[in-house]
Amino acid sequence: MAFDMNLVQRGARLRRSPFFEATQRHGAKAYTVYNHMLFPICFSDLEEEYWHLLNHVTLWDVAVERQVEITGPDAFAFTNLLTPRDLARCAVGQGKYVVITSKDGGIINDPVLLRLGENHFWLALADSDVLLWARGAALNSGLRVKIREPDVSPVQIQGPKAREVVHALFGERVLQLRYYYFLETSLDGIPVVVTRTGWSGEVGYEIYLRDGSRGDELWERIMEAGKPHHIRPTGPSDIRRIEAGILNWGADMTLENNVYEVGLERLVDDDKPAGYIGREALKRIKAAGVTRRLAGIEIAGERIEFNATPWPVKAGDEPAGRVTSAIWSPRLKKNIGYAMLRAIAVAPGTALKVLIPGAGERPAKVVPRPFVDPKKKIPKS
Repeated sequence: MAFDMNLVQRGARLRRSPFFEATQRHGAKAYTVYNHMLFPICFSDLEEEYWHLLNHVTLWDVAVERQVEITGPDAFAFTNLLTPRDLARCAVGQGKYVVITSKDGGIINDPVLLRLGENHFWLALADSDVLLWARGAALNSGLRVKIREPDVSPVQIQGPKAREVVHALFGERVLQLRYYYFLETSLDGIPVVVTRTGWSGEVGYEIYLRDGSRGDELWERIMEAGKPHHIRPTGPSDIRRIEAGILNWGADMTLENNVYEVGLERLVDDDKPAGYIGREALKRIKAAGVTRRLAGIEIAGERIEFNATPWPVKAGDEPAGRVTSAIWSPRLKKNIGYAMLRAIAVAPGTALKVLIPGAGERPAKVVPRPFVDPKKKIPKS
């Protein structure tokens, strides 16, 4: 039975993706709101979907990754102004995982950036309004840019059989894509961009639809190509992304955090010759050190459900921070997650106590992250 959208929506303020009718037809059981859009988060039991992702292939409607497109004569210079990464090192046809930083070094968003031309960029967004931020940043910059949301809607194909599915759709050329590279092509006349990216820690691809009127066609074409490989629609797997060390903006990091607190310092190119918003703040933060850090944790005891609120953490009898994401890992047979902790409490092995609403206090400890495949051999394979 299709999910009753009247339970969450009145009117047209919340947008529906080009794949919405397909997700209803294929039995989406729950939605959330993400970037002002309806986002299907599950079609079945979450643990069942997790195992299917690990063993077969899954299809996700992630059109909520709304795009910011930056074009114009100064598009490179302007986009380079938004991020600590040096985009001179990003070739046309390549993508980068980046952070967009505020003047005080806070993380506004952590999109995947695609460079479609010398002066043509897309930012595939997490759940915050970068379109408005970018337009504000451009207002008095003196740079000649056009900033808009294009008609672009991605889906993700994730899992060990993802390669076989995209091969059936696009032929040999797609198999030559390196991790974080992409190609522009079409499928039965449907214009798309295919990227070697994903949010699962598994082998993955994203297909960016460039004509929203053809969402249903694209969805069913993918399902048909995936049928021999047991493809099924699912929501993104929080179990798998936590195992992989992938962070969720709005939970594991917010505007109040900086890259050094959440372990994303690799996204700062210290030798970047061009200036960017937040550069001086990040220099000061790096020199002074941080007072809190995001750490991996294991929580003892029977399985927990995915946390809906931050959970208080203690070290001894003193408040130490909060759990940002925590869930049961079926293959590790452990409760795992992340906690934002006082910097003195993040050494591996540090004993903690986590207060779980309705379940009481549980022993926990700090552990290295990611929990699975630390060198990303699986998605890069």
